[in-house]
Amino acid sequence: MPRRQIRVTGAAEAPLRAALRALRTELGVPESFPPDVLAEAERAAREPTLPAYDATDVPLFTIDPPTSTDLDQAMHLSRRPGGYRVRYAIADVAAYVVPGGPLDAEAHRRVTTLYFPDGRIPLHPPALSEGAGSLLPDQTCPAVLWTIDLDADGSPTATDVRRALVRSRAKLDYASVQQRIDAGTAEEPLALLKDIGLLREQREVARGGISLSVPEQEIVERDATYELAYRAPLPADGWNAQISLLTGMAAAELMLTHGTGILRTLPAAPDGAVGRLRRTATALRIDWPHHVSYAQLIRSLDPNRPHHAAFLQECTTLLRGAGYTVFQGGVVPDLTTHAAVAAPYAHCTAPLRRLVDRYASELSLAAVAGEEPPEWVLAALDELPKRMAEGTRRAGAVERGCVDLVEAALLKDRVGELFDGTVVDVREREPSVGTVQLADPAIVARVEGGSGPLPLGERLRVRLTQADPGSAKVLFAPA
Repeated sequence: MPRRQIRVTGAAEAPLRAALRALRTELGVPESFPPDVLAEAERAAREPTLPAYDATDVPLFTIDPPTSTDLDQAMHLSRRPGGYRVRYAIADVAAYVVPGGPLDAEAHRRVTTLYFPDGRIPLHPPALSEGAGSLLPDQTCPAVLWTIDLDADGSPTATDVRRALVRSRAKLDYASVQQRIDAGTAEEPLALLKDIGLLREQREVARGGISLSVPEQEIVERDATYELAYRAPLPADGWNAQISLLTGMAAAELMLTHGTGILRTLPAAPDGAVGRLRRTATALRIDWPHHVSYAQLIRSLDPNRPHHAAFLQECTTLLRGAGYTVFQGGVVPDLTTHAAVAAPYAHCTAPLRRLVDRYASELSLAAVAGEEPPEWVLAALDELPKRMAEGTRRAGAVERGCVDLVEAALLKDRVGELFDGTVVDVREREPSVGTVQLADPAIVARVEGGSGPLPLGERLRVRLTQADPGSAKVLFAPA
């Protein structure tokens, strides 16, 4: 679906801000950091534990949204005889956080960074997450530096990970990266993002992995108001994601070989869920021959076509149920893979924003060094899956709650109006209830009240029947 932006007039004023404050309270979101945590962060920012290895000569660059300042990853890509070399620097949070200290305890309480329309609730104090610990351009800082050599087909041939001092040279964003690569003006380290990204996508196809290209609904702030938009992922988004996936897969393999680790796992979808998708494909008039795999079908779809976009939205249901799996002492768990990645995989590339990644970095470093992981890592492992599950649920509730509030604020004066949308979901047992996606404004909301089944994948004229910012509820009915 094409990206359309709309203005939420007055959305940044007191009523919405009050509703956002209430949402924080309801979800138990932490606000300011305790004084002892801030004090420790300030000290750590001035006096981090610095590594001996100096890699500041590597001209790294970052790719993030334009306004981001909590930069977890920086990369440098190059050719080598017979293939490529990926160098991927990850912020070294452990260089600042003392195990068992106030800063560490607060990170375990928060688990993840939370994003609200009126600001983020960071995992770590800004002195670290947006300052000393962030891989900002022209700042020398400690990092966990991955070096992954690939052959001409994009398959890994060697992996190394070590602590290093690094210095990023440029902060790039997805749109400018795409423009430079498309125009042929990107220098080789950036131009290789496309070459390596495409090779890694081919490897994903070969192993049966899946990347869903579904336009995302997002909240953006502009001129003291909020907008809702559909953001269609650029090819550069996917290429960049492949570098992160490559590193997460490398971390998982290192941990499995070493016998201790924490994996991001997702079981294969049950037959019943796949069967439901086949029925959905039939309803959407999408041809899915029995000899064509689910992964092959996904890659044949065009998210700009309404029927295909509706089906891709339904496919996200197969990605639910992901969790974290811990193993120690060389006892490998029954489930080691992530079904969408189609390989063992670990979260390790976003330690400024996600607690578990700091532990995955330490486990990977120990594996390469052939040493036992630090005691503080081993002591926390068994509890991490539960903490991450709680933090992930809260982050999801924050995201859904914020979008619901902004949608209701946007539409509160338009009850009774007609809109054009596409039915993207229908309840299996209540076919008159489902979800409609509007093209303009960028709304995804419940639709119910018709006399018959909703036409899945079809365009539908709907009437707005409810838009209440107080309850964050938006409801449509067939016109």
